[in-house]
Amino acid sequence: MKVVIFAGGKGTRIAEATHLIPKPMVEIGGRPILWHILKGYAAQGFNDFIICLGYKSYVIKEYFFNYFLHNSDLSIDLGKNEVTWLGSKAEPMKVTLVDTGLETQTAGRLQRVAAYLTPGEDFFLTYGDGVSDVDFRVLLDFHRAHGKLATVTAIQPSSRFGVFAPEADGAVRVFAEKPKEEAAWINGGFFVLKHAALEYLPADSDDVPWERTPLETLAHRGELMAYRHAGFWRCMDTLRDAQELNALWDEDPKWKKW
Repeated sequence: MKVVIFAGGKGTRIAEATHLIPKPMVEIGGRPILWHILKGYAAQGFNDFIICLGYKSYVIKEYFFNYFLHNSDLSIDLGKNEVTWLGSKAEPMKVTLVDTGLETQTAGRLQRVAAYLTPGEDFFLTYGDGVSDVDFRVLLDFHRAHGKLATVTAIQPSSRFGVFAPEADGAVRVFAEKPKEEAAWINGGFFVLKHAALEYLPADSDDVPWERTPLETLAHRGELMAYRHAGFWRCMDTLRDAQELNALWDEDPKWKKW
């Protein structure tokens, strides 16, 4: 079963890092966040990936082209120009890298990799900037049980800001973070789609976000279901997010299942 990952955006909200590399290559714990996403799926048995490239695509291509080298021990005979591989820690993952355009919107990126998907087979879809402890097999079971074309993982993000209600005189008696149970459910990514969901992409989707016409139409026609995930989820939108994820990696990386 294939996993499609959007990794072509410019990441303008984290421009401090993305002026040199694409957003999915921003490192968490010394590895690109894209690697963390792949490892999360692979740890649960899903290791066939299609990555939709765009902005600075060559950086991601070069990373995976040299992946085996960078994760291997080797002996080099400089005189004979011979390499002997002594062992590798590279994972048994298949990664298909497709340049889907610099300015293409997410629906267009999905449309451009449709040829690499298997007709009649479900597939996962997610973004290249979020990590979670979602159980993908439970998510897949939920998707197949309801029989609709699309499933989106819904999450309740914790508020970053303290919530309080000042009294008439300005006094604050209670100051707390807004609890998750009071927050709205939002799109956390980590979709599961039937191949037929691709039919909801407009004929030319290059200027169409996946989150707009395709998902809105699927919802309107009763073909979109939400899988509520109450566990860990974090999206890396800003430099602060990257710093927090790096701190979590050192303390308690809840998304690490490998």
